[in-house]
Formats: sequence, C-alpha cells, structure tokens
Amino acid sequence: MKIKLHSEGYTIIGTTFLVLALLSVGIWFLPAPLFAKYFLFTGFFVLLSWTIYFFRYPNRTINKGDNHILSTADGKIVVIEEVFEEEYFNDRRLMISVFMSPMNVHINWYPFDGEVKYSKYHPGRYFIAYNPKSSEHNERASVVLEKQKGKDILIRQVAGVMARRVVCYSKKGDKVEQGSEMGMIKFGSRIDFFLPINVKINVKMHQKVKARQTVIAFFE
Repeated sequence: MKIKLHSEGYTIIGTTFLVLALLSVGIWFLPAPLFAKYFLFTGFFVLLSWTIYFFRYPNRTINKGDNHILSTADGKIVVIEEVFEEEYFNDRRLMISVFMSPMNVHINWYPFDGEVKYSKYHPGRYFIAYNPKSSEHNERASVVLEKQKGKDILIRQVAGVMARRVVCYSKKGDKVEQGSEMGMIKFGSRIDFFLPINVKINVKMHQKVKARQTVIAFFE
C-alpha cells in the first residue's frame, strides 16, 4: 500500500536518511564485532522507518455536520474542564485537550467551516505535553475560528518535550472549510480547545479520538 507523506516531512526524512547512511558507512569500517554493527544498522532502520511513518498523511472521510465540532487532532482526551480563557475571550470557556503521542498522526485540521478571527504564535518552553503548564508556557500557536456570532472557539497547538516546531497555516481573515488542513506539530504534542460553555460535549476522559472524524462537541 502506498503511503502518502506530508510535505513538512520531506526535508527531515531526507536529512535523517543521509545522516544514517553516512553513520552506517563509518560504522562498517570500524574494528567492531559484526553483530554490534548489525544491531546498530537495525536501530537506524527502525528510526528511519518511524520518521517516515510519523509524517504519514491519512486518507479519511470527513464527518461533516453543520453543528459538528470535529477533533483537530488524533490522540487521547486528557482534559475536560471549565476554565477562564484569558488570551482572547477573557471569559469562562469549556476546555477540552487532546494529547498526541509520537505514534499519532500529527497533522491538524479545522473542526468546522468558519473564518479565522485571530492567529498568533507564542515562543516558549517544552514541558511534557501532558503537563497542564504546557498550555500556557510551551511553544504554541493560538487560532480563533468563528462559525457565526456566539459560535467561536480557540484552538491552541502546543509543542511538547519532543516537539520543537509548531506549524500553523492560519491567517486572520482566512475562510476555511471543515476538515481542511490547519497545520501540524512535529514530534509529540497536544491540542487545546476552548469552547463556548453551552456546547454539548460528545467525548469523555481518556477516550481516543481521530481528526476529521470524531465529534468532540456539538454547537447548540
């Protein structure tokens, strides 16, 4: 089966292949036991295979719905709570967070049709993405998407310990479609959603979700 790759991965995959190839050549000529060399070669192969796998681009049917708020990312629900959101809305919001392990697809997609009202990148630290502090202190990008007045959410892409780059394509004023690509986070991270209090929650703690398919909540 042919694997489609995300364009963000081409340079990383190519660089990884080149570095591992050069290391393999160097190791081959070292005066070391043959089994040790094969052990290292196997490790290199696994690392390259995982790097390719990480940048896979899945072909999925979008679970379209006028009131659907789809998950932006693959992963597991780690937070469902009411919080005070102070970056943009400055009011009480329902926060739902999805943790992405290194094995999850890390491409992010828009949860519904709408207009980007706000987009901002924040440099920061690299706490483990499971840590609640990561939402406010890690490298992150915040995007506010509005369907109509009263139906708007803030989506926050948060880098983790392994993630060293948040990629966000959103620009203020963009008109976007449900399921279209928003960006990606490289190597382990999370997505935070700040939703209106009156939405109907459709997920529970520790539930596994899929981007473009799982409805995390419904607009009233």
